[in-house]
Amino acid sequence: MHLQELIRAAQTAQGISPEHAPIEYRSIAHLLATQLDTRPNQTFMIYYSEDSSRSVWTYRDFINYAARTAQFLRAYGLSPGDRFATAAHNHPETIAQYLAGWLLGCCVVPLNMTEEDSRLHYILQTSGAKLLLCRPEYESRASTFTEGLSIETILCDSRYIARVQQCDPIKLDTERSELDSEALLVFTSGTTGNPKGVVLVQRNLLADAQGIAQWHRITPHDRMMCVLPIHHVNGTIVTHITPLYVGASVVLNRKFQTEHFFPRIAAEGVTIVSVVPTLLAFLLEANADDCGVRQKGFRHIICGAGPLTCELAARFENRYGIRIIHGYGLSETTCYSCFLELDLSDQEHQKWMQNYGFPSIGVPIPQNEMAIHDPNGKPLGEGERGEIVIRGWNVMKGYDANPDANFAAFTYGWFRSGDEGFFIRSSDGRPYFFITGRLKELIIRGGVNIAPLEIDEVLARAPGVRAGIAVGFEHDLYGEEVGALVIPELGVSQEAILAYCQQHLPFHKCPKVILFTDALPVTSTGKYQRNRVKHLFAQWRSVQFQKESARA
Repeated sequence: MHLQELIRAAQTAQGISPEHAPIEYRSIAHLLATQLDTRPNQTFMIYYSEDSSRSVWTYRDFINYAARTAQFLRAYGLSPGDRFATAAHNHPETIAQYLAGWLLGCCVVPLNMTEEDSRLHYILQTSGAKLLLCRPEYESRASTFTEGLSIETILCDSRYIARVQQCDPIKLDTERSELDSEALLVFTSGTTGNPKGVVLVQRNLLADAQGIAQWHRITPHDRMMCVLPIHHVNGTIVTHITPLYVGASVVLNRKFQTEHFFPRIAAEGVTIVSVVPTLLAFLLEANADDCGVRQKGFRHIICGAGPLTCELAARFENRYGIRIIHGYGLSETTCYSCFLELDLSDQEHQKWMQNYGFPSIGVPIPQNEMAIHDPNGKPLGEGERGEIVIRGWNVMKGYDANPDANFAAFTYGWFRSGDEGFFIRSSDGRPYFFITGRLKELIIRGGVNIAPLEIDEVLARAPGVRAGIAVGFEHDLYGEEVGALVIPELGVSQEAILAYCQQHLPFHKCPKVILFTDALPVTSTGKYQRNRVKHLFAQWRSVQFQKESARA
């Protein structure tokens, strides 16, 4: 099959091609026009700045402002198919710029401002963005990462806002289909080499938002909260496009702050929030008061985009009595592809979260299908480990200008996630999926594959360990050996942690070296970057470890 045929096959779910996907809107403009007509005076967004100042936007105010922003961008020469970048952070202005771009049929390139300038320069150069919308906080950096590029920078200061407000809002075109229009170009956060650009179209955004809303039973009466960065698909799709899709509202936070998490849920009547596992750990470490949010209508926490351990999930659910709805997805599949079910009994929920060594990521949403494949694209059976593969209406258009990466990702007519996992069938035959780690992060010791998450689980339970990750490091005898990087509690020794691991893991999986650190390497969305710290274990490359010679 040709590449485009492979990609089209990967964008088909339950035999329904993407152009026949049952999505009720023809475009994001159609969605905005519908909500503007249906609920103009309803609250769409509440924003909390870093200093806790609060502002409120109705649907009418926000959509009209986005339409004025679109007119402003059109005056700068942007037309359908063009790309522009945002050097920004969590702010209503940023979301308005995203929507404005989609109203024009343009593609937004959100920059992660925690990245190095050289990486941002590469992204801008590769993306072909015509404009850079830059918040004042990043003005000084912009001159560095735009150097040598033919891109115009617009400073989004008070003068910019005044000019936008003077523009007439563009007409919301509800008739023309924009489902195939490029909407987002997001770059993967790889630890080595240049990032790949993931191209998502408006259909992807609408299909995934539809699936998330249906799964979590989000209605116009719900209020979600965003504490994750909106340069990433989780912050954008789950807690902005999803509530917009159904006419709900969102509390947007400038950033996650432990001391404000539960108080804002309680004060604003939030019913659902999306987090990454790291934030659950922060709340537990701070022993945050939950402010009685369950009694005030808070339903559950969506959690994904990072390594959730059974131990962390159990601690959080036991401490707060709030159910974690674990899920999984990638930028390449817009955001979420599967979730645990909401209606499980407590016993069933605990079974899937605790009994299989990894918390289950649940079952596929109807907008896509999932399977486990071997390296040759053959389906594997229950309990067999292989690559998680996905196909459906939320699967990306492809990697931008990267045919080699696309051929590798779509080889067998499914999107190959690069993640290892397995599934177990429930009593009614439904496949519950589990992720065991990135295939590229598997520790291959003497030809035996070891999933780092298995070791992470043991480290998480070890006395005196605040947090820890397994790291495969180069080894002369076995190819790779197992190490661990740990944030310790006061007074614990490496020897004590090694002894605990030796009691709970077979020797070949047990860490041979424990190193202490103040922080673990993570992306902005909480994913561990194990390969970044392999070099810390270089001095043990030639050591032949015996059971009695593990090192601290």
